[in-house]
Amino acid sequence: MLDLNWLNTFTTLARLEHFGKTATELHMTQPNVSLHIKQLEQATRVKLIERNPFRLTQAGERLLHSAQLTLQELQVCQADLNAINDLCQGTLSIAASDIISRLLLIKPFQSFKKEFPGIDLSLFNTTSSQAAELVRSAKADLGFVIAQKESQPLHFTELRQIRWCALGNGLSDWQKSAQENIATPSGDEPTLILLGHDTRTRDLIDSALPSLRLPRYRIMEVGSVDAQIDWAEAGFGIAIVPAFSLHPKLNLQSTITPLPDFPTTSLGYIVRQNQVLSRAIKQLLNWVSEEIANSANG
Repeated sequence: MLDLNWLNTFTTLARLEHFGKTATELHMTQPNVSLHIKQLEQATRVKLIERNPFRLTQAGERLLHSAQLTLQELQVCQADLNAINDLCQGTLSIAASDIISRLLLIKPFQSFKKEFPGIDLSLFNTTSSQAAELVRSAKADLGFVIAQKESQPLHFTELRQIRWCALGNGLSDWQKSAQENIATPSGDEPTLILLGHDTRTRDLIDSALPSLRLPRYRIMEVGSVDAQIDWAEAGFGIAIVPAFSLHPKLNLQSTITPLPDFPTTSLGYIVRQNQVLSRAIKQLLNWVSEEIANSANG
């Protein structure tokens, strides 16, 4: 019988390809990592890794495939067992982007802590793509995402439509100059302040930029919607942001221009298909829906 702890150590080592890093991630000593691998090789009676340089043997590759499936299925099973038992203690893991978590989850999380004091909330601050992977592998119980493509084994439920706007002064002047074929001096092109390429938001925005009808522009990449807003307010360019991100902002000085030609997209949550949802998760989703309704009316 193969010990699950050995398999977990083995799969982590296969991913990190380094005994010291594996020990650190698993909160073990390096000799214990080596011991787990030795015990696993003794139990399977085959050599699983080569050390210098590190690589998996053919037997190691075969075991890795089954070990990953086994550990993931057990993690999924445990999550469902927790839900069936109406978990009132433990941890509920949520994956969400920075903009979603700060604008839509803080108040629901406060209500959750009052209602379920025995359950700790763990928040993964991720992109939507990363959130989907965390939910798929059952490392997160619930994910809040933008523009999720329906795909096995995930189920997406829309909570609201997202529309886009431009924050910053001068966009209409630049568009008028473009329509009238007035040449823009080099160095005076408008700067568009966008999120980085590692986000689904950027993928959506890039495909819609031609609708701005700007022949030339520069791009300034930043890491969060808050940064987009701050740089636009400081006069460094035009930020393309979800309209709902501006609702809680007070005393904005820059011009806000709706972008009706930009395609709307969906904000919602993802769970694994056929996932058992606990009472705690269902209640959290109710509070999030209420928060979204309040932000839409604000």
